[in-house]
Amino acid sequence: MLVIPNIVKAGLGVGGEYGQGALRIAGKTVAYYSLSAGSIGFQAGAEKVNLVLIFMQEQALKKFRGSSGWKAGVDGTITFIDKGKEKSIDTTNIKDPIVGFLFGQRGLMADITIEGAKFTKLVR
Repeated sequence: MLVIPNIVKAGLGVGGEYGQGALRIAGKTVAYYSLSAGSIGFQAGAEKVNLVLIFMQEQALKKFRGSSGWKAGVDGTITFIDKGKEKSIDTTNIKDPIVGFLFGQRGLMADITIEGAKFTKLVR
């Protein structure tokens, strides 16, 4: 799973978002990644949110790790789970290669999305 806490998004007409986190496999951190994105349109405000991506298929994880700049929605599709809309979430009803959870949203912004966001491996 990729865990990126405290993604910051801010904008006034033109916006951007950024965060850093860790890729964890079998309970150990194996790499660090950043998420960055820009947007243009009707927007005003700032917020923070936490992101967890769970790689449900080995092939999706290999593609992510092998990429020099993986883009959400371009290099792979992420299905976001809204627990309020599902009665239960488990491996029998999730068939998508990458599942995402956004939580802990704080701030004053209408929405946050990672569609088109670029994930880049950090050297540490």
